[in-house]
Amino acid sequence: MRYGIVLAKDVRVRTRDGIELATDVYRPARNGDWVEGRFPTILCRTPYDRTDKRYTEIADFFVRHGFAVCLQDLRDRYGSDGTGDYQHTVTPQQGEDGYDTIEWIAAQPWSNGRVGMVGSSYAGITQVRAALERPPHLAAIWPDVVPTNSFQHQSREGGAMQLHMFWALFIHAQDAQDIRDDWDKQAEVWQDLEHLRDLFWRYPFRKGELSLRHTPSLEQALEDYTTRGAYDEYWAQVSNDFTAHYAQHADVPGTFTTGWFDGFPHSDTEYFAAMAAKNETPQRLIVGPWSHVGMRGDATWTLDVDFGPDSVWGVERYFEEQLRFFDAYLREDGESLGDPPVRIFVMGGGSGRKTELGKLDHGGRWRDEQEWPLARTVHETWRLGGDGSLSPDVPASTEARRFRYDPEHPVPTIGGNYCAVGELPADGPGMEPMWARLLNPVLRLRNVLTPGPADQRESPEFFASREPYPRLSERPDVLVYASEPLAEPLEVTGRVEVRLRVASSAPDTDFTAKLVDVHPPNEDYPDGYDMLLCDSIIRCRYRNGFEREELMEPGEEVEVTILLPPTSNLFAAGHRIRVDVSSSNFPRLDRNPNTGEPIGRHTRMEVAEQTVFGGEVVLPVIPA
Repeated sequence: MRYGIVLAKDVRVRTRDGIELATDVYRPARNGDWVEGRFPTILCRTPYDRTDKRYTEIADFFVRHGFAVCLQDLRDRYGSDGTGDYQHTVTPQQGEDGYDTIEWIAAQPWSNGRVGMVGSSYAGITQVRAALERPPHLAAIWPDVVPTNSFQHQSREGGAMQLHMFWALFIHAQDAQDIRDDWDKQAEVWQDLEHLRDLFWRYPFRKGELSLRHTPSLEQALEDYTTRGAYDEYWAQVSNDFTAHYAQHADVPGTFTTGWFDGFPHSDTEYFAAMAAKNETPQRLIVGPWSHVGMRGDATWTLDVDFGPDSVWGVERYFEEQLRFFDAYLREDGESLGDPPVRIFVMGGGSGRKTELGKLDHGGRWRDEQEWPLARTVHETWRLGGDGSLSPDVPASTEARRFRYDPEHPVPTIGGNYCAVGELPADGPGMEPMWARLLNPVLRLRNVLTPGPADQRESPEFFASREPYPRLSERPDVLVYASEPLAEPLEVTGRVEVRLRVASSAPDTDFTAKLVDVHPPNEDYPDGYDMLLCDSIIRCRYRNGFEREELMEPGEEVEVTILLPPTSNLFAAGHRIRVDVSSSNFPRLDRNPNTGEPIGRHTRMEVAEQTVFGGEVVLPVIPA
C-alpha cells in the first residue's frame, strides 16, 4: 500500500545536555491525516541542511512505502541549537546526539521501536558514530562513502594532508551559524572560494590569515589538520578514529557502499571486514566503479572512462535496494535478505576505443563474493628494475634511478581517489550582489579537481598542469616501471603495496606511487591511454610509524612502504601494468617543502635530489 505524507517541521529533539536538534518528521498519511499505527523509522542526520532535496527525497520515497522518516540538522548547524563546538567531522557530541535521537524516536507512539540510518559521506559518519554508542533501538545502518579514520582516510594520508579537506572547511564555514546573519563575513568566505587556486599555492596558513577566522572552531580544525602530522591524542579520539573503537560498535545489520574512485574505498572495505568478523548480524559490501556518491548517479562513466550500462545504479535503484534492506531488518515480520555478503565491480574487458561520448570504453562486470579481502588472493611480488621494468621473474635490482623534486613545479593531480574540490566562479556581468544572495553560492561551484580514472597526461583542464602539457610518464620527475604487454589477462583485486629503497638530499621528503593500466595504442588513442587506478604517498619522516617523526640523513638509504587504496581491475592481454613513482601529487596532497621544518609550519621550499635503488610491488592477483 502506498501512503501519502504528513510533515511536522522543526520538531525539537532534546539531547542529554539540553540542546535541541531541529528535526523534520515525515509520517505515513491518508487524505492528509496521519495513519494510526507504529512504523519503522529511517533517520538521516546531516550538517548540510535537512530541507535540501538530497534529503527530502529520502522521505518522499520511504514514507510512501510505510516508513516514518526523520531528517535532522546536527548541533551548530542550520535550525538546531548551537554550542560553538562544531569542528567539522571532529565534533565531540555527535555520538551522544545520535543515541539520544534514536531513543527519542523509539519512544514516540508512531514508532515500532526499530530505527535504521541512511546517508552518504558526513551523513555516513553520523551513522558510524551513533553505532559506536550502541543505542538499544538502532536496528540497521547503510553508511555510504564514509571515512572511518580521519588520520588515514580523510584529512591526512601517509603523513601528508589531503587538501580536499582544506576546501571542505570553507564549504562548512560559508553557512556556519557563526556568520549566519553577517553578510560581509559570508562574502569573505565566498571570496576565498573564488581564489581557491591561489590559496592552494600559498598553503599552509597561520591563524587569522583566512576567512575561517570568522568561524573559530573551523579555523582550529584547519590548524589541527595541517600541523598534527603524527598520530597523537587528537587523532586517537573517537571522533577522529572509529577503527580503534570497533569493539564497541553495535551488532546490527549493515550495508557498506563505496566506489573504487571514491575517497574512501579502503575505509569502507575494511569497515565491512571488521563488522563481518565481529558481528552476528548480516553484513554486506557493495563496491562499484564510482567516485564519491557516484552510486546515485545515472552515468555509465566516471571522469573519462566508461564502464558500461551494468555499472549504473542511480537514485531509483539505490532507494529500491535500501527498501529491500530496511524491509528485512526494520519490520517485525522482515526476513533476512540472503544476499551474498560482497558484490564488487571488476573493471576491464572493454574495447579500449572511444564511446559516442568520447569516453574510454574500459568495461567491467559485477561479481558476487563471500568475503573481503578475497580468500583466493595470491600475493605476487613484482620487482622494479633499474631499467624501468616491472616483472615477477627478475631478481631484485640495486641499480639507482634519480630525479629532482621541485615543490614549485609539482606533479599535477590527474584523477584519483578523493571526494571533490570546487571553486566559486567570480560573478559575471549583470550578477549584482543582491541577486547573488538569492542563490546559494555552493550551487555555483565548478570543479577544480574531479576524482576518477584519467589518462595521465597534463592538460589545461587539470590544475597545476603546465605547457607543453606532457604525459606524466614523460616528466623527468616521474619514474616509470612497466611490465611487458601481458600475454594473458590478469586480475588485480585488493590493496597494492609498493616497497621502495630510497634516498634523498632532503631531511624529509615524500614518495608517491600510482597503479596504472596502460592501454595499447589504437586509432582512437594513437599514444595509448594510461588509466589511473589508485595512488598514495608516504612522508618519509613517518616511514617507521606514524606515532613519531624520524628525519633522514642526506643520502641515507631507507626503506619506505606505500599502501594504495583497493581496486579491482582486469588488465587485458596486450595491456601493461605500470607503477609510477614520484614525490608529489598536487593539489590532492600537500607539497613537502623538503626542509624538515615542523609539519605545516615551513618557511621555505627547497629542491630535493631523489634516488630510488629499486623495490617491489605486491599485487593481489585473483587466479583465472
